[in-house]
Amino acid sequence: MQIVQQIFFIAFLAVAVWLFSKKVGEIRRNILLGKEENLSDNKNLRWKNLLLLAFGQKKMFKNPLVAFMHFVIYAGFIIINIEVLEILLDGILGKHRLFADPLGGFYTFVLNFFEILAVGVLAVCIVFLIRRNIIKLKRFISHDLDGWPRTDANGILITEIVLMSLFLLLNASDRALQLNGHQHYHDTGNFIISGWLAPAFQGLNNETLVGIERTSWWLHIVGILAFLNYLPYSKHLHILLAFPNAYYARLESLGKMKNMPEIQNEVLYAMQPELAPANATPPAKFGAKDVMDLSWKSLLDAYSCTECGRCSAACPANQTGKLLSPRKIMMATRDRLEEVGHNINVQGEFKDDGKSLLHNYISVEELRACTTCNACVEECPVSISPLSIILELRRSLIMEESNAPQEWNAMFSNVENNFAPWKFAPDDRDKWIAEI
Repeated sequence: MQIVQQIFFIAFLAVAVWLFSKKVGEIRRNILLGKEENLSDNKNLRWKNLLLLAFGQKKMFKNPLVAFMHFVIYAGFIIINIEVLEILLDGILGKHRLFADPLGGFYTFVLNFFEILAVGVLAVCIVFLIRRNIIKLKRFISHDLDGWPRTDANGILITEIVLMSLFLLLNASDRALQLNGHQHYHDTGNFIISGWLAPAFQGLNNETLVGIERTSWWLHIVGILAFLNYLPYSKHLHILLAFPNAYYARLESLGKMKNMPEIQNEVLYAMQPELAPANATPPAKFGAKDVMDLSWKSLLDAYSCTECGRCSAACPANQTGKLLSPRKIMMATRDRLEEVGHNINVQGEFKDDGKSLLHNYISVEELRACTTCNACVEECPVSISPLSIILELRRSLIMEESNAPQEWNAMFSNVENNFAPWKFAPDDRDKWIAEI
């Protein structure tokens, strides 16, 4: 019977790891569909960003209480899942609490710490469910989250509650069996939470207790492996991608816009034609119309988005009732990228589907509402830049489609003809300067 369980466990684990690896490979391929961008400079500062923004969650601590609760869930996810290593080895080797004897009292200390974290995660998940569904904070009831995104967020919180409950139930039934002196359940000492719960289970016979303990064990590890494979389809992929995204964050000063060398050269050659190379060719396109035209970093941003809505809550355009929502920009980019990836999976390569990120997923009205104030970039806890995507799409609108409001066209015309946004000739400005 034991060997059958081991074979089943190893087969299930292998399938779960293979499916996860396959999806991660697809996501990596999708991100690399983006254009090259060199973000390998200043490694010391990048490692500092990784430690402070991803591990330390520095930006979250602008609101200390919420940051603390988020940190509890984060720490619980990272630290409690160290215990999964023992479960995996137990399942593969057919053992029970493999590390208990070698670690002795330290094992009990570690499990006590895990249990305290588990209770913390339970409590915080309940609070977060209340914030989303009863208190209904404004950024959680936005239409950006209508449909699956809202279900996804609630589902993950409920899953965390179930997994932590199973962990405590597993330990409580295990401890009850230890106290009953049942074979294979050797004394590990009293765990701080499950040890308090264990006496309530001692009235059950050992066969029932073993059934509860084994069922909890299987549901716990199956739930974790199922969660692992759900992760790449969920906003909670940021649990993994927050780290590379923080490392590869753009280090320019906020508000600095990236100029297009092709445009700069056009102006330079117009003023000094002798500098133009004989074989100069114009770029294939200006700006970005679809996800493949964006930088790979912008595509990594899209997959790293937590959908927390802090960017939209800080956006002045969004807060004054305009259509723009930086969160929706990131979600739309990820949705389009997933659609392109599915197209490649089916066709073997991307075949034009008549759609694009611009117009089909993100509207002209949204793009025009952006004031380029950088509030969204400043607020994002994992260094995402919706503004980079907005600017590239606007460049395509204006330079590829000549699609701009009349007020903008008037300014462009003035800059082109008068070298300033105002409708005054350079000579008139010179006279004004002379007069003052």
